[in-house]
Amino acid sequence: MMREWATVVSWDQGVATLHTEAKTTCNSCSARKGCGSQMLNKLGPKNAHVMQVNSDKPLQPGQRIELGIKESSLLSSALMVYITPLVGLFIGAGLLQYWFNTDMASAGGALLGGVGGGLIAKLLSKTLGEKHAFQPVILTVALGPDQLRVDSVHPSHSS
Repeated sequence: MMREWATVVSWDQGVATLHTEAKTTCNSCSARKGCGSQMLNKLGPKNAHVMQVNSDKPLQPGQRIELGIKESSLLSSALMVYITPLVGLFIGAGLLQYWFNTDMASAGGALLGGVGGGLIAKLLSKTLGEKHAFQPVILTVALGPDQLRVDSVHPSHSS
């Protein structure tokens, strides 16, 4: 199970709105000074995701929760998103190369097939995203910001 911590933004009638931040491993890598990925991460947008998850338990804004999703669901959705446009690219390029026998037709077919495969992947992701196996679940609920109280006992006050 893949795990990620999120912060509750709001909770309304069994639906929690959550905020998660995408993390990169650039800060822990020893090659960060000479790496192009760190530069791209600095240039790109800071990815923060807002999502909604069903929760029977009332949650408070600011509360931290741990989400989980099955690895098989994550891998199958990643394969679908990357493989479907790639297959479309090859099919489009191959068909137009076969029919017109020119490199320009093959390039156009690759472009059309890749875009078509991307659209199919988007449609499939919406359909599969509705299924229960592809939904994140709440694993752990931490105490809310106002639920933790610490009473200190001084040695001079105890009897």
